[in-house]
Amino acid sequence: MGIGQSAGRNHLKMPEAFAAYEAVRHRLPLAKTRGACLRLPDLDALADDFDTFLLDAFGVLNIGETAIEGVPERVSGLQMAGKRVVVVSNAAGYPHSTLMKKYKRLGYNFAPEDVITSRKTLLHAAASEPDRHWGLIAQESFGREGVGHLDTTFLSDDAREYDAVDGFLMLGSSNWTEERQTLLEDSLARTARPVLVGNPDIVAPREHGFSTEPGHFAHRLADRVGIEPHFFGKPFANIYDLAFAQIDRCDPERTLMVGDSLHTDILGAQTAGVKSALIAGYGFFDGYDTRQPIAASGIYPDFILDRP
Repeated sequence: MGIGQSAGRNHLKMPEAFAAYEAVRHRLPLAKTRGACLRLPDLDALADDFDTFLLDAFGVLNIGETAIEGVPERVSGLQMAGKRVVVVSNAAGYPHSTLMKKYKRLGYNFAPEDVITSRKTLLHAAASEPDRHWGLIAQESFGREGVGHLDTTFLSDDAREYDAVDGFLMLGSSNWTEERQTLLEDSLARTARPVLVGNPDIVAPREHGFSTEPGHFAHRLADRVGIEPHFFGKPFANIYDLAFAQIDRCDPERTLMVGDSLHTDILGAQTAGVKSALIAGYGFFDGYDTRQPIAASGIYPDFILDRP
């Protein structure tokens, strides 16, 4: 299955995933700087140069439900050295408590305030929205943690649910289907309403290939219906604004964003005005040379790490 055919795992390869991101560059921030692409082995090589480390999750801390070997120990070493280590992730599908349990199970020790997600970012923004009845695109089995104060309806296969709401919150796509996407597109074609997207990712690396993420469905919605979604999360500045609010005396020159994706992590770092490191050996580019995608996209990281 190619992109758009399933909300679960698909057969998409890196070149096709890269092309999908390039196709929506007009909706992403502009690349602002050209990093030196200095090649280094891992995060330990940068420990003395930075005080704050902003770490992506998938492709940096873990692949799917498995921690990347050696990374829990490396992160612990940075924390013991007095570094501020903050997770900055587009994991909007998971409630905060679920993520905290996951990271603990994987061997990480993060304070709750040091896990900043696009879910948090969207809900922070939603608090300033007018009172609306929201259609919620998320896994209902996770419950209403974080959204309980909002008037929401989990969307399923009833077309009437889509027409009855005043706007849409797209948090996760693990249970999203082509049929539900069609219901959403048809409803918005009839009546335009705001669409807030808590995960701009098009794909995410898993143990056995990529998963299709909310960003794919949101961009497709924009292309087919003409509704411009409001994105929350990397590469957009809103998630970094929320992260920086948690960090005292954050020096951009001493702050490093580490991630496996050019179009989310590295572009996001440039948007936020901090340094960037691309993970080359895990996640998005696992098994591929990063030089051609970097040149083709014009998104140049400051550092390229073989592993986190």
